[in-house]
Amino acid sequence: MIEIAIKAAKAAGDVLMSHFGKLKNIRYKSSFVDLVTDADIEAEKMIIEIISSKFPEHSILSEESGQNGVESTSCWIIDPLDGTTNFTHCVPFFGISIAYTENRDTLLGVVYDPYHDELFSGTRGKGAFLNDSLIAVSTVPSVKESLLATGFPNEVCQNPDPYLGTFREFLCSAQGVRRPGSAALDLAYVAWGRFDGFWEEGLKPWDTAAGCLLVQEAGGRVTNYDGEHWNPFSPHVVASNGFVHSEMCDIINKRR
Repeated sequence: MIEIAIKAAKAAGDVLMSHFGKLKNIRYKSSFVDLVTDADIEAEKMIIEIISSKFPEHSILSEESGQNGVESTSCWIIDPLDGTTNFTHCVPFFGISIAYTENRDTLLGVVYDPYHDELFSGTRGKGAFLNDSLIAVSTVPSVKESLLATGFPNEVCQNPDPYLGTFREFLCSAQGVRRPGSAALDLAYVAWGRFDGFWEEGLKPWDTAAGCLLVQEAGGRVTNYDGEHWNPFSPHVVASNGFVHSEMCDIINKRR
């Protein structure tokens, strides 16, 4: 399964790079900040074809086309282009996310950054990798020494204050906070130790399923905001190296 996921991610990466800097058709979904392009659609089609040809009995949940109609406890969760806004502006921070789940429990995940040819992969109980090298979360012990990442939901403009309040708390507590624009890659960066923690709400399963598995397999911790069990359908997520996790949850809940 991991070989098929990697094959699909790399094939989709080729599709994305063939469109990078050449887009002519950018459309809006729910709002002016929720974009979709021909690159999203073509990459998703490629991934679905590769997975379905090998596992036709599996369900597929993907960002652009939704559920494939197959009823199964075995489900692939796909985001063909996480970071579409970055992509449309030629900002090289975007990726492909592919996860395999059984009964909402993620068993493998792949996040691929085709621009930098960085492929993050992990299988439950077998560790996380960047290309062929085993990776691990950082050992930073406190939020004040941490570089954190976050993002905002598309509807943030409707009521920004709750999100900005938490963001302010972390700005004043951490060494730095980044908002790169791709949750899947943010999580992969936590797994590798580039970021020490990540939090966000309003995410969808295709944003987090693969990346959170990577964090867990790299030795990190993933929960909801209350520090309790997380699954890809949870409404919010905290992912960290483990050492700063409780402190992050405390800061978040201070503003809730």
